[in-house]
Amino acid sequence: MTPPAVTAGTAMKPAIVVTGAASGIGREIARISARDGSFLLLVDRACRALTDLVDELTKSGASAAALCLDLLDRDAVEKVEDALCARHLYCDVLVNSAGFGLFGPAAEVSARDQLELLDVNVRALTSLTLRFLGGMVSRGRGGVLNVGSITGYLPGPNMAAYYASKAYVNSLSAALAAEVAGTGVTVTCLAPGVVRTPFFERCRVGETLIMKFMPRSDAVNTAAAGWRGFKAGRRLVIPRLIDRFAVWLFRLLPASLMTSLVSALQRAR
Repeated sequence: MTPPAVTAGTAMKPAIVVTGAASGIGREIARISARDGSFLLLVDRACRALTDLVDELTKSGASAAALCLDLLDRDAVEKVEDALCARHLYCDVLVNSAGFGLFGPAAEVSARDQLELLDVNVRALTSLTLRFLGGMVSRGRGGVLNVGSITGYLPGPNMAAYYASKAYVNSLSAALAAEVAGTGVTVTCLAPGVVRTPFFERCRVGETLIMKFMPRSDAVNTAAAGWRGFKAGRRLVIPRLIDRFAVWLFRLLPASLMTSLVSALQRAR
């Protein structure tokens, strides 16, 4: 659907931009954030699922639009900004939930696929954040909610690029949160443990022993915890006690031991 034309002098309105909105944590954050009353611009490459979500939200009274977009596109950020400008909106809240994982030894998994993982999980997240964070600071409101992971706190043999990408997200979020402190802007990192999402359907990690030992949460509760933490101005949200305990162990035990343990458990059965 073509957005309505904008007339001169029309006041800019705030919007919540959610990437990875068609499924998993991103979809649940979109549903929860819709209650705030702001316009929702939902971004994902899964066009049908995204359109269905927009229909669901608009039927419940929310204002939302779908932007079917692959974040691998080099002009993806410009397309997001254009979609906002066409509706005379500005990004008040950015939710970076898009991402994917790959399973297998780095030397055996396609190098192209691993670089595309970094493009989505790292480059696109960073590009969107840098594009909109300055405006948030100048307005003294809004914020960024990044979906990281507790996997970012340790190396991940057989998922090396994915774990490393989440380490970047966790670190970037913490640094930006410190930089914007006192400006009225919030940067929050949601770092859950294992969550039941389509991620496991696309990534063979579900076949590993580590999945037997790590209890799984669900996207609804994870998203709710992340949104509450963001609204409360928290810099880091690790929703479950067991996941916070796991991070404590990661930090306590020698890195070499943790790497060997993950390597042993994270092998295809």
